[in-house]
Amino acid sequence: MEAHCKLNKSNKHNTYNTLFHWHSFRLKLVFEGIAIGIITGLLIVLYRFLLEKASGILVKVYEFLSGQPQLIPIWIIILAIVGYIVGVLVKREPMISGSGIPQVEGQLLGKLKMNWLRVIIGKFAGGVLSIGSGLSLGREGPSVQLGAAVGQGFSKTFKRIKLEEKYLITSGSSAGLAAAFNAPLAGVMFALEEAHKNFSPLVLLSTISAALSADYVSRGFFGLKPVFDFKHISTLPLKYYLYIIILGVVLGGLGVVFNKSLLKTQDLYQKMKWIPKEFRIIIPLLMSVIIGLCLPHVLGGGHELIVSLVTTESMPILFLLIVFLVKFIFTMTSYGSGAPGGIFLPLLSIGALIGGIYGLVLVNLLHVNKSFLSTFIILAMAGYFTAIVRAPITGTILVTEMTGSFNMLLSIAMVSITAYIIADLLGSKPIYESLLERFLHRKQSELSVERNERKSILEFAICLGSVLDGKEIKDVRWPSNSLLVAVKRSGHEIIPKGNTKIQSGDYLVVLTDEDTVSKVNDSFSRMTKSREISNHKRRIAN
Repeated sequence: MEAHCKLNKSNKHNTYNTLFHWHSFRLKLVFEGIAIGIITGLLIVLYRFLLEKASGILVKVYEFLSGQPQLIPIWIIILAIVGYIVGVLVKREPMISGSGIPQVEGQLLGKLKMNWLRVIIGKFAGGVLSIGSGLSLGREGPSVQLGAAVGQGFSKTFKRIKLEEKYLITSGSSAGLAAAFNAPLAGVMFALEEAHKNFSPLVLLSTISAALSADYVSRGFFGLKPVFDFKHISTLPLKYYLYIIILGVVLGGLGVVFNKSLLKTQDLYQKMKWIPKEFRIIIPLLMSVIIGLCLPHVLGGGHELIVSLVTTESMPILFLLIVFLVKFIFTMTSYGSGAPGGIFLPLLSIGALIGGIYGLVLVNLLHVNKSFLSTFIILAMAGYFTAIVRAPITGTILVTEMTGSFNMLLSIAMVSITAYIIADLLGSKPIYESLLERFLHRKQSELSVERNERKSILEFAICLGSVLDGKEIKDVRWPSNSLLVAVKRSGHEIIPKGNTKIQSGDYLVVLTDEDTVSKVNDSFSRMTKSREISNHKRRIAN
């Protein structure tokens, strides 16, 4: 018997040890989150530093080329070489393509596997080369994936159990976004609302620890000011709130256009069979040469573009429309190529352009005070983000933290909710959900894994109106290869019995084999979600 117990304890991933660690690792998550936050913060600080240096060099290059046009062919050759190098990196490690956020979500769902070290090296190098060369991509997606890879690497190095690894990956993704934008609260909400899709206290505890420590490291290098340190932003009076609702409606519709265009662009690239994958990133890089010579503000993620929109007194509507169209098309081309880079910053800059155009229309037609132009720009950033990503809380907090406009919280929340409702009514799916589905479809043949004896614990929140809400455990037909081991309610754990009634707000703790995590996760997710939400998603899919 003693020998059997020793054998059990020697295998960290069997049932005994999985359940044992479930009750002992809670406090440990806080300290692990802090450690992951510090490591991620240092990594993202270096990433941001190199991108800022590359951006400064890029500006000087195009200033020089405008006076020496005979040297443009040399620059084209340099960009073609950079595009080929990045293309080779993506071909060798497909997990580094695009934003990286869909890959992190797929990993948390148990549908994708990631080699953390290869992802860190490939994503870091590929992101610096792609964004630093002027592609319309953002640093936030790579930062989230880099943080997630740090969390996974920490877990693998110290041989943590599978459930703990999921929390550490989520903590790393939260730290990545916090360090990328000096926005710790947005990092936490993004991890809860978009990545983990679970507001468990354990997730909250670990993500806050990671986000705050990463933000502390980031601010130590870049200062305490917000990413967009706007001065004298006017708060809209209540009589203008109807304009906010109209803006939300416009943003909701244009957000749907963004999502559909992005997916169509990916389809277009996939149809280009005659162009090898490692050469596709050269296409947007060649476009960047023309844009860099004619509209240099359009290059890169769009940080300088947003700053110029807010700080410049006024720009002609026609000029803003041209910049909007060029930025939109360039973003589609850049992201569709598969280059390592996110869409947060580009979509925020496109949203800012929409807000600037909308504000000028109000100023010229309805004689709204010009001092509110910058206010509409900030509101449009939040609404456009929400319409595309479909994470209204994250969008509200992110733009508030990035701009320091805490006195605009009510108006930002209003435009975000309006845009969310319109996008939902138009049947648009969240962009990262759509991108994950496409990525899984392409990688389907590579997702099969060998049968193993490792165990994983999953946690599911019971939503109001779900299939399980109000049912007794004995009356539920549970998915195969799963065992309900605990019901967490109001901070207490209940040992499940046949007559235990499940209530909304409960958390189900489920034990399963590691290689069946994906199927069990899908089954329980359907059972625990509200029936109204599930039916609505089914109608959208049809």
